[in-house]
Amino acid sequence: MIDHTGIGVADVARSAVFYDAALGALGLRRVMELPEGKGSDGIGYGVDYPVFWIDRFHPHSVKQHTAFAARSRAEVDAFHAAAVKAGGTDNGPPGLRGQGYPPGYYAAFVLDPDGNNMEAVYRGG
Repeated sequence: MIDHTGIGVADVARSAVFYDAALGALGLRRVMELPEGKGSDGIGYGVDYPVFWIDRFHPHSVKQHTAFAARSRAEVDAFHAAAVKAGGTDNGPPGLRGQGYPPGYYAAFVLDPDGNNMEAVYRGG
């Protein structure tokens, strides 16, 4: 079981605009910032503690993929809309996925400012 993970980004402030919106649609928020209260080196998103970090310490633009669990199809839709509005690039609109995916796999994909593929998925059918 993964406790937390994260990615390097080229510009924390620029990426924070994207992640504040996209992850906010899934109920996640900034719960930690490095330096504290400033967030210029790293930002941790979560509910009670950071589960996903963006930071300037790790390599950026390595085209990683991260999928976030959504609680409904509507949350997947909201994630996609918020992420695109905040500067993300559509990489697969919300919808049921077909061949190669489990039945009921409803997901959306958006590229962040560094080209990482971010996904929101609802597996409830």
